Amino acid sequence: MKKMMVDQAMVRKLSACETMGSATTICTDKTGTLTLNQMKVTKFWLGLEPLEDGAYLNVDPFVLQLIKEGVAHNTTGGVHESKSVSDSKFEFSGSPTEKAILSWAVLELNMEMETLTKSCSILQVETFNSKKKRSGVLLKRNVDNKINAHWKGAAEMVLRMCSKYYDAYGIVKYLDNETMSKFESIIQGMAASSLRCIAFAYAEVDVQELGDERENSGIVVKDNGLTLLGLVGIKDPCRPGVKTAVEACQHAGVNVKMITGDNIFTAKAIAFECGILQPNQDTDETVVEGEQFRNFTHE
Repeated sequence: MKKMMVDQAMVRKLSACETMGSATTICTDKTGTLTLNQMKVTKFWLGLEPLEDGAYLNVDPFVLQLIKEGVAHNTTGGVHESKSVSDSKFEFSGSPTEKAILSWAVLELNMEMETLTKSCSILQVETFNSKKKRSGVLLKRNVDNKINAHWKGAAEMVLRMCSKYYDAYGIVKYLDNETMSKFESIIQGMAASSLRCIAFAYAEVDVQELGDERENSGIVVKDNGLTLLGLVGIKDPCRPGVKTAVEACQHAGVNVKMITGDNIFTAKAIAFECGILQPNQDTDETVVEGEQFRNFTHE
């Protein structure tokens, strides 16, 4: 805000709106501005197979339990029993993405949040940040004292940390180059359908390995050699009237740019949907990722 004030771009009084009359470019956020910010899980992939409604019954219970464990503990959101007279027994708190994942796990996978949170002790937490685009948690299970590391985040980021994956039958398979390419195609396909793609992965941690880490520099959540548990696609529909508003700006000579932390394919899909990108436009020129943008000169 202070930087905007130095640039004389901060409008605090209606009478100062004339300042905006000379605007040539609008830089808009995506989530909640161009979209409704009402996220819902619409796709779920386990291994290389998409699971439709009701297909969860055929999934290996051990894999489902691991997914629920990761969702319940690796979250900044919460699940509460609804006190209001509504259709749902539950209320969900947290960011829209967290609420969408928790809602899916509770209503589709029958996750019991309270039972799961009591069944494990959290040893270490790696909070989400916009650079790594993932969050992790290290758990000790009370039943068997096993220690598991769980990760959740942007699918393309989490996939790079994995060397194996589970299929729906609970069989662990190795991620060779061919399979990795298939997963990348699945992620790109979901993103091209304007879905935000989130991956879940985990690893069992050796207690002795953990002991070495404690002696050296504290506990670290293991982030390599993980096993991919599954992928979810979250839909956030465009706001009604956004395309018309973008067209009105463009017609008036005001350029509209979208800024988002989302996957580049999801960003492109939403930009096409809103009319910010045109079907015949060269996206190599008009779509810039953060890493490339940060290396530009000021000019």
